[in-house]
Amino acid sequence: MVGRYVVVQIPGDLNILSIVEAGVYGYLAGNRAVGGATLQSSTYADLIAEKAIDGNRGLQQLYTGCSSTLNETDPWWRLDLHDVYRVSNVIVTNRKDCCAELINGAEIRIGNSLDNNGNNNPICAVIPAIPAGESYNYSCDGLDGRYVNIHIPGDGKILLLCEVEVYGYLAENLAVPGAAFQSSTSMNGFAEKAIDRGLQQLYTGCSSTLNETDPWWKLDLRYIYRINKVVITNRKDCCAEQINGAEIHVGNSLENNGANNPICAVIPAIPAGESYNYFCGGMEGRYVTLIIPGDMKILTLCEVKVYGQGPCLKKSFVKLLFHSSKDLTDPTMRKNVLKRLGSALADRGFTNVTLSWSQTPKQEVMRIVNDDNRECVVTAIE
Repeated sequence: MVGRYVVVQIPGDLNILSIVEAGVYGYLAGNRAVGGATLQSSTYADLIAEKAIDGNRGLQQLYTGCSSTLNETDPWWRLDLHDVYRVSNVIVTNRKDCCAELINGAEIRIGNSLDNNGNNNPICAVIPAIPAGESYNYSCDGLDGRYVNIHIPGDGKILLLCEVEVYGYLAENLAVPGAAFQSSTSMNGFAEKAIDRGLQQLYTGCSSTLNETDPWWKLDLRYIYRINKVVITNRKDCCAEQINGAEIHVGNSLENNGANNPICAVIPAIPAGESYNYFCGGMEGRYVTLIIPGDMKILTLCEVKVYGQGPCLKKSFVKLLFHSSKDLTDPTMRKNVLKRLGSALADRGFTNVTLSWSQTPKQEVMRIVNDDNRECVVTAIE
């Protein structure tokens, strides 16, 4: 439902309305193309790419109010939304005065990659045809992406667009509610500055370690997620080469501060002040760690964004063998064991874990005599 006002009302006479808290969740309605940046493979006359997002859908659909490429092979048009959105719908308006068939076979692609000018991103829809002057709505089912491409494959094609509208909501950056740590801190370059959503990419707005061996930065997402993409923004004012060779690790282990987790990507280089996307293909993990292996290294991060799905809820069954002199068939003893196991997991970073016995432990008494002539009980638990 789209609206500016939310009203809670009790119909009838002599009623009292008492509300302790009202929370409203949703997303800003509107055309996400407005304010975006456009580019196309070529431009015919003055029919620049921006004319496809000038808001003239209902007012002027003539040739002069549209964008157009030259006659070429594989013409394309691209919209940069400036951030990652979950795109629900794309509305395309066709030329009104003639040549409606020029749109036939166009592909709508949405994603975060600029490979092949963005034309390798996943397909939202293929346009068989749009009648002259009409606007057709294509559902994209929440495809994640910063870039919206419209592309006609083939030779001798012209891509002409009179209006493109994009609707959806901002994808959640999982890094924002997380907790950041690093191997050391230079001046006031605290680890948290890499997830502060700041617009400043200068040294003062970034995290930074000291010059050391194997510097690392770690993000605790607090829950396990399937990570699709990590976005890294490099320092803008100088020293862009300090990011070179950094490894991005994703996983659930805290061994070696998370650096033993699987590698999502290795960063060869990022130009000063630029943001690069690294795709992790749904790797599961609670921790995202960046580390630069080697001596005399500094790790500076001006922004880290993480996108994915979750939290992932999992149930695991573990078979344990205890050597104990206690009777673990006793419910009180079983409760104490779970409590101690929970504390051990928390020390390793695994919190919000629910532990329970799947069945009553099976006890087997073995005659093992200690030095003090006491008998031990071996209890097998499944």
